[in-house]
Amino acid sequence: MQIESLNSQNAVLVGLRLPGQDMDEIQEHLSELEQLANTAGLNVKDKLIQERDRVHVTYFIGPGKVSALNDLLIETDSKIVVFDEDLGPAQIRNLEKSLNVKVIDRSTLILDIFARHARTREAKTQVELAQLQYLLPRLTRQWTHLSRQVGGIGTRGPGETQLETDRRLIRTRIEKLRTDLQKIDRHQAILRQNRQQLFRISLVGYTNVGKSTLMNLLSEAEVLVENQLFATLDSIVRKVNFDDEHDILLSDTVGFIRKLPAHLVASFKSTLDEVREADLLLHVVDASHAFFREQMDTVMKIIGELDAKSKPILTVFNKIDLLDDLAVLQSLRQEFPDAVFLSAARQIGLESLRKKIIQSLEQNFLELSLEVPVKYQKFIHYIHSNCRVEGFRYEDSTAIFHVKCDRDTYGKIKHIYEDINQKSNNDEIHEEAMR
Repeated sequence: MQIESLNSQNAVLVGLRLPGQDMDEIQEHLSELEQLANTAGLNVKDKLIQERDRVHVTYFIGPGKVSALNDLLIETDSKIVVFDEDLGPAQIRNLEKSLNVKVIDRSTLILDIFARHARTREAKTQVELAQLQYLLPRLTRQWTHLSRQVGGIGTRGPGETQLETDRRLIRTRIEKLRTDLQKIDRHQAILRQNRQQLFRISLVGYTNVGKSTLMNLLSEAEVLVENQLFATLDSIVRKVNFDDEHDILLSDTVGFIRKLPAHLVASFKSTLDEVREADLLLHVVDASHAFFREQMDTVMKIIGELDAKSKPILTVFNKIDLLDDLAVLQSLRQEFPDAVFLSAARQIGLESLRKKIIQSLEQNFLELSLEVPVKYQKFIHYIHSNCRVEGFRYEDSTAIFHVKCDRDTYGKIKHIYEDINQKSNNDEIHEEAMR
């Protein structure tokens, strides 16, 4: 469900500066909002910033600024106003009544962009659910077209207004979408379970920092690369062979952004589970961006909301070719000595990244020596299938191993091996643990 007829319409953007906020930061936020508006198909004609001590309860901005905004809309022939903050239902109604144009806020715009870029059934379901949850409290008569999507003749109960009917229909639709997503989540969980034996790396970062370009270089995944916000929504997972000894699963996730709607994060749970279950996060940063630190803070905040902040994180500064001052790059290297600095577009520094990833892989592997009676063939097969065998030989009726394996496999093998030593006459020890 997209906002109707955004394409090619003229728009004015509105920001609010409160005490303690830096004007350069506010202007950067509006520049980002302009990128979002352009991605949604709007023609941004002008921007307006008001400085106030606090948010106006009725209009968000002051009544005088509403009048100035109305003049600006007439002057630019604009039919849409986009606010850089989330507005309350009453504020939207009051502004639309005063301005006689469509008023949308930042979250509504982001949700619309996600709807435009959703391609798979999973992404479409996730976005529609987030949209309906966000719009339900903001429902007015303008959304009565929803009755055509769910229900029809005979859906209205006795005494219900059209607005009440639409709300009921939306709640019904929300429950169906939640049920659909639960089924999708279970399917995705099974897929992830089948991939558990490989080291998993997930690319995370602010939107439009070059994650998809890096994904393509490392995995030849042919992910869509555009200089556009949220060009990629669905997680893309590829097996990557670094060398004869190192195979990984690399995933590219949806880009993060400041003030990402909470309903959207919740709806994209199954997609973002790639982040939760990764063994290593590659935090890709646009080194050339004036406010890259704020973007880093935004990404780390969302990672924290996903309960993934304890994961090993390797910071990757991308787009170093766009830095005009080499002293800036040198300063960043000193400040972030463990980070990797590269240009994915020009393929500079990729070897350094590969080495860092292999180091992380090696740190994740533990060494183990085992002496297994040959009658435990299922366990021996499990070791060969799930470990890197550094040494192997037979002595009488015993298979002697020296292996390396990831931490999860190490724990399983140790548990089974201890049981074998205690119950050497049991041929079927812990078969479920070996599956």
